Amino acid sequence: MMQKPPQDDFLLKETYPHLGGGKITGDKLTSTYDLVEQMHYLYVRVVKAKDLPAKDVTGSCDPYVEVRLGNYKGTTRHFEKKSNPEWNQVFAFSKERIQASMLEVTVKDKDLVKDDFIGRVLFDMNEIPKRVPPDSPLAPQWYRLEDRKGDKSRGELMLAVWMGTQADEAFPEAWHSDAATISGTDSLANIRSKVYLSPKLWYLRVNVIEAQDLVPSDKGRYPEVYVKAILGNQVLRTRVSPSRSINPMWNEDLMFVASEPFEEPLILSVEDRIAPNKDEVLGRCPISMHYVDRRLDHKPVNTRWFNLEKHVVVEGEKKKEIKFASRIHMRICLEGGYHVLDESTHYSSDLRPTAKQLWKHSIGVLELGILNAQGLMPMKAKDGRGTTDAYCVAKYGQKWVRTRTIIDSFTPKWNEQYTWEVFDPCTVITIGVFDNCHLHGGDKPGGSRDSRIGKVRIRLSTLETERVYTHSYPLLVLHRNGVKKMGEIQLAVRFTCSSLLNMMHMYSHPLLPKMHYIHPLTVSQLESLRHQATMIVSARLSRSEPPLRKEIVEYMLDVGSHMWSMRRSKANFFRIMNVFGGLIAMGKWFDQICNWKNSITTVLIHILFIILVLYPELILPTIFLYLFLIGVWYYRLRPRHPPHMDTRLSHAESAHPDELDEEFDTFPTSQTADIVRMRYDRLRSIAGRIQTVVGDLATQGERLQSLLSWRDPRATALFVLFCLIAAIVLYVTPFQVVALLIGLYVLRHPRFRHKLPSVPLNFFRRLPARTDSML
Repeated sequence: MMQKPPQDDFLLKETYPHLGGGKITGDKLTSTYDLVEQMHYLYVRVVKAKDLPAKDVTGSCDPYVEVRLGNYKGTTRHFEKKSNPEWNQVFAFSKERIQASMLEVTVKDKDLVKDDFIGRVLFDMNEIPKRVPPDSPLAPQWYRLEDRKGDKSRGELMLAVWMGTQADEAFPEAWHSDAATISGTDSLANIRSKVYLSPKLWYLRVNVIEAQDLVPSDKGRYPEVYVKAILGNQVLRTRVSPSRSINPMWNEDLMFVASEPFEEPLILSVEDRIAPNKDEVLGRCPISMHYVDRRLDHKPVNTRWFNLEKHVVVEGEKKKEIKFASRIHMRICLEGGYHVLDESTHYSSDLRPTAKQLWKHSIGVLELGILNAQGLMPMKAKDGRGTTDAYCVAKYGQKWVRTRTIIDSFTPKWNEQYTWEVFDPCTVITIGVFDNCHLHGGDKPGGSRDSRIGKVRIRLSTLETERVYTHSYPLLVLHRNGVKKMGEIQLAVRFTCSSLLNMMHMYSHPLLPKMHYIHPLTVSQLESLRHQATMIVSARLSRSEPPLRKEIVEYMLDVGSHMWSMRRSKANFFRIMNVFGGLIAMGKWFDQICNWKNSITTVLIHILFIILVLYPELILPTIFLYLFLIGVWYYRLRPRHPPHMDTRLSHAESAHPDELDEEFDTFPTSQTADIVRMRYDRLRSIAGRIQTVVGDLATQGERLQSLLSWRDPRATALFVLFCLIAAIVLYVTPFQVVALLIGLYVLRHPRFRHKLPSVPLNFFRRLPARTDSML
């Protein structure tokens, strides 16, 4: 087992950075780029040159520009045989590393042996102007080139030189002096900050009803017909039709995940099971996704008959033979009323339905400042020493952001700020830190993977609005030999609400779109569809430039979190015990009352008991009044910081090496014996479901606890206010009336029941649990 760090090392630490060039006053800041520390850069924009003299014997010129500041040097690409080149490249030099007093911009001619000097422009560092957005960009101007002696030479260079911060528009695309060791355009693209968007995902429902006039090859037997549907790499089959005839019926739903743009058709084939491992295709039907109906609610779409094509092989060539008599009856629609889950519902960042016309108005803005990291571990070896090239990825809603990669640093400073629209406060933003393994000439033949350094999850409902949270979060990763702290990341977070009333109203809405309750999907369907959704998102983002690689997306989306783990199961069990701990404590307290351990308390309880027996209408108001008083009392003990990864809660520190070895075992297991493999995998699969149920039970109990804990300040405020109003109302309302109304409501006729969850249930499901802090 690896040596455990001190317990305080795993805790959240509040920090007081110098943000936006000014201090925080009254939880608000003054400048626009205000959640990060200002970093100053010298920017040099090399636009173009004209009238450059010929240097080669051929009478041509292959020019490029070299920008030099002390020991740092950046070069543009070169043009062959061009005297009026256009580069339009920006160079950025970090001010804290500048030691030179002069900036030298030199135009050179590319040569095989030694590059020829054409001319240069010198700038005094004290004379360079400052630019602060939202000022317009500095206009470039022509400068006459000088020779080495300072005399005017032939040719001019268009430049703009200014001092600015990372808020400058030129910052994301600039060549940075910090990355001077990186060469090649592919490698440079891999280190720049980027914004990505998840593909728009739909659920595709294929309701297979019946087929008519099928033509099996063997007419002397009853056909065993089923329908196979293929969309991309998703393959689903119906059951074999119970009506074994040439007109089979199924009336079965198949669900797929489809992504825009719809590039692949849905291919349906009707197949006859001739033998256990032999099927005959009776007909095929490709359907373009562009012509499929889109449904926004639960109203059924029209059914359609589709002709089946039969593929006949003639002399080695495939030919289509359309059997107009054979056809299939189906109802196909793209479901816009569901939210396609690609994340766990416990820490989802987006709960909106697919169809944009069903979206509610945004309720606020989330701003994230990614400041720096401290004490990162060496992630790979380079030149005989450990090194780390760290970058961050943040995911909220459909928008992913990636910071620039800081080369070879254990204390990288990013100071980048990003913004998201918020549609629901009961959502979670995830920030991951990774080591870039795709520098210095791109990918290795073996296929290197970016290493994970750790991640942070922050639930928005646990944040007070308008307040700036600045904390240093521990970056924890679980390995086969135990939990390890990989460093700390410093973040600044602010959740700004446009209307407090709208946000309070959100707590009465269902967590997911109403289609999830009117036509719910089964647990196994949701698991399968989530797996397909994560595969599609991963594949699409890995095709971006630069790619957001598969291992990054899977780590951010928590792929595999449902797999069996003895450690997680123990953690969930102790979460349940912690929830029941309050009930056990009440039982012990009541036992002490019965045994007269404290005479004064027991006498007071007897008096209260007699009063409540004589006046039963006081029971409910007294309970609510007590809850109100407890909620007010706990207000001073409310949490002052967002939740973070908790190693004790996750049982990551006390896990046995054998348990960790089982958790990191492959699925299927790498055991050799076939019987052991089958039983072991079956056990893990069943135990994974039990683990999920246990976790869900713990989540419900923790939500009950959070009613009065002020973990979600708005939810607790609403509940405490409700308790006060309920106490007042119940004091003046006869108990018999209340009991009668509750009884009639519970026993009401189904006609008066609604399929959507009730307001109290919606409120309860939105309460935070400690799931966010699970490692």
